[in-house]
Amino acid sequence: MARAKRREAIALVMPSLLPILVLSVAPLVMGVALAFTDARLVRHPDYQFVGVDNFVRLADNSFFWDSFRIGMVWAVSVTLLQLVAAMGLALLLNSGLRLQGLTRVLALIPWAMPPVVVAIMWQMIYSPNAGPLNAFLGALGLPDDINWLADFSTALPAVIVVGVWVGMPQTTVTLLAGLQQIPGELHEAAAMDGAGAWRRFTAVTLPSLRPIITSITSLNFIWNFNSFSLVYVLTEGGPGGRTMLPMLFTYLEAFKNRNIGYAAAMGVVLVIVVVLLLAIYLRSQFRTEKES
Repeated sequence: MARAKRREAIALVMPSLLPILVLSVAPLVMGVALAFTDARLVRHPDYQFVGVDNFVRLADNSFFWDSFRIGMVWAVSVTLLQLVAAMGLALLLNSGLRLQGLTRVLALIPWAMPPVVVAIMWQMIYSPNAGPLNAFLGALGLPDDINWLADFSTALPAVIVVGVWVGMPQTTVTLLAGLQQIPGELHEAAAMDGAGAWRRFTAVTLPSLRPIITSITSLNFIWNFNSFSLVYVLTEGGPGGRTMLPMLFTYLEAFKNRNIGYAAAMGVVLVIVVVLLLAIYLRSQFRTEKES
């Protein structure tokens, strides 16, 4: 009976396990192996084992570590701003608005749009010549010739705004689900004790949402750190590398400079960073479960 149950469990797991092994685990193992070679993207590849030479070169590559710093600024900024904006929107959607169902659907539109479409749309908004953003600033008597995505001082903030807009709906839905699980009696009791809206938010809402906030913030940070397509379409890492995220830097090294082995070493470093972040997230989850 036990063997039959094990065979049944394996049969149920295999349809989902096989694509993971073929599409994720196998490429990961191949990438780790290439990181120790001098492989190049050529028609007739002929590469040799070079040991840790790629990692030694990478340690002295200031451009890669600059992209790493920019990636951290991007991931932290987008994650925190997503949380603040999503919290405000979730509280608004949970307040009993008219046409609440339609409002929630509209709030999910950025999440439903492909990243490439979002990037093209925001390129039009940021356009220095015919963009609605500059037109609006001109109507207010402000400078209306700002090249948002090509200026050294505005490129990264402009891209961060797009990242917040794209990821906010997912965080909003998660926080809204948490808000709906908070018993109304807690707010009523706090109001009877004389607590105002802000006091109820800090003493009742935030403590109740802490596990959800920890989970969604950790996952958002990992997803944002691995961002690629949005920034690639918006700026391709420019101007002057001001928006060069680590994943984008690795992609360009592999498919523009054709240094597959060197790019694979970068990928290994990024995998290690993501695994460490995931370990921190899981540890916080286990700690939260123990406290509850």
